[in-house]
Amino acid sequence: MRAELRFAAMGTQARILVVDGPDDLPTLLARRVAELEQQWSRFVPTSEVSRLNGAGGSPVPVSPDTLHLLSCAIEGWELTYGLFDPTVLGDLERAGYDRSFDELVDRDQPSAEARRSWLVRGASGIEIDLDTGIARLPAGVGFDPGGIGKGLAADLVVDEALAAGAAGVLVDLGGDIRVAGRPPAPSTGWTLEIEDPFGGLSVGAVSLGEGAVATTSRLRRRWSVDGQPRHHVIDPRHGEPADGDVAAVTVVAALGWHAEVLAKAAFVGGPVQGLGLVDQIGGAALLIDSAGHTSESRDWSRYGRDLPDSADSPRAGVDHAGNHDVA
Repeated sequence: MRAELRFAAMGTQARILVVDGPDDLPTLLARRVAELEQQWSRFVPTSEVSRLNGAGGSPVPVSPDTLHLLSCAIEGWELTYGLFDPTVLGDLERAGYDRSFDELVDRDQPSAEARRSWLVRGASGIEIDLDTGIARLPAGVGFDPGGIGKGLAADLVVDEALAAGAAGVLVDLGGDIRVAGRPPAPSTGWTLEIEDPFGGLSVGAVSLGEGAVATTSRLRRRWSVDGQPRHHVIDPRHGEPADGDVAAVTVVAALGWHAEVLAKAAFVGGPVQGLGLVDQIGGAALLIDSAGHTSESRDWSRYGRDLPDSADSPRAGVDHAGNHDVA
């Protein structure tokens, strides 16, 4: 038996699929996603992330969930040698991404508030105390959960689904997908379709028994400033939207937050540095450039597949590893 729920969350479309679990479990898990959004979104003024960003360098008591988010973000920054940086909030605001994307798309320039953003990067100065539940950002540093939050939320919700008795579970938060346990069709495993970043047919699929898939693209979350196109993937080396030839990167990893962080880092690092980093850390990646050409990391062939034949294969286990990134 499978139960499925689709809903809006974290600035995108979400889906939870539970195999052989309690009837009300998808609804309970969706509420958990909403709870994490209220704690982590930088667009919710009362969220713990907003309180941290507004504390001016003072310590702030936060929940265990937010301590975990900060801890994973620091680890991701260290693992990627800074190609993923959770403190690019000031750069995002200066690029014009100072409000939710639904409000941003109709605008051709950043607000006056964004132009005055003086926030700087400073991941090395984030402090967390797991014993007291206190966190602190350095004064003048802004934290953005957008490069890790959906993947980590998917991890937490999957773990809670299994603990609640589900035999298998899929959590898809706008294309950041985590799967575990028994799939709906055990003979095929979890098969996740990879969306074409240019809007055409899907470019392939990923097949795995357990793990996560995340995609980063510059072709979805776009806007313009003074007539010039902008996107949300910041290169921390210079604080501007990444200007390389990469259109999208899809990463497979054991955990959702690993996949999301590595997708950002591989996008910024490109086909040599980025894919090399994925190989070093232990994921697998498919990179698509602006001409539609693909590059693969060393282990991509372990997971990458042609699309299942719809005439012979059920579509129940096929989900879109889309190109959205949460705000």
